[in-house]
Amino acid sequence: MNHNTHLCVNLKTRLVSDKQMVPGKTYRGTLKYDVVCEDYLYDEHFTFTENQVSTDGKRNPCVYKGKCVNVHQRADGSLYPTLKRPRFTADYTFQDFCREASRELAQLPGLIEEEKEAEL
Repeated sequence: MNHNTHLCVNLKTRLVSDKQMVPGKTYRGTLKYDVVCEDYLYDEHFTFTENQVSTDGKRNPCVYKGKCVNVHQRADGSLYPTLKRPRFTADYTFQDFCREASRELAQLPGLIEEEKEAEL
């Protein structure tokens, strides 16, 4: 590992999470080193661009995990189902998966309501 100290430089920050850098806080991003030479003037300049931070918690968290169907919740609170990708075999065919998924989808409204009541 090579260690260097750049003295008397300009640092421009482009932050997403804060207006100004907070002492002791770690930021993830890219540091770009620019050297400008104009009319015998030598100017070292750095630009730090913070990566886009993820949203609080998981994006569209899964509120129900079933055998064939998962239910996710959007940021606005609405729910949407997704189908799992099963492995089909001679004993478990596409038709079997469709039957099980349709049964599970028919039961979902009641299961989701039960989970919401249990949380309260």
